[in-house]
Amino acid sequence: MRAQLILIAYLIGINLIGFFIMGIDKQRARKRAFRVPEATLFMIAIIGGSIGSIIGMHLFHHKTRHWYFLFGMPAILLLQLILVAVAIFGPIDFMFF
Repeated sequence: MRAQLILIAYLIGINLIGFFIMGIDKQRARKRAFRVPEATLFMIAIIGGSIGSIIGMHLFHHKTRHWYFLFGMPAILLLQLILVAVAIFGPIDFMFF
């Protein structure tokens, strides 16, 4: 039970970070200030912040003209969902739930 709470807290936190980083980068782009590297935006999504990054991307209209963000972020989310499904329903018992 404690591991589940830690995992849920982590996912909420990393998705909030992904959301806010998209907003911050959009604001910096408008001001022509120092930007957040695209690799950082993708890394946040890969380590669990894909939902927050996708929501931020569309809400702030940020990086929506770049095909690699438009298709890459949902692809990352899809892979994460597949991994979760395999972990829950796969032949190996991970004892998460």
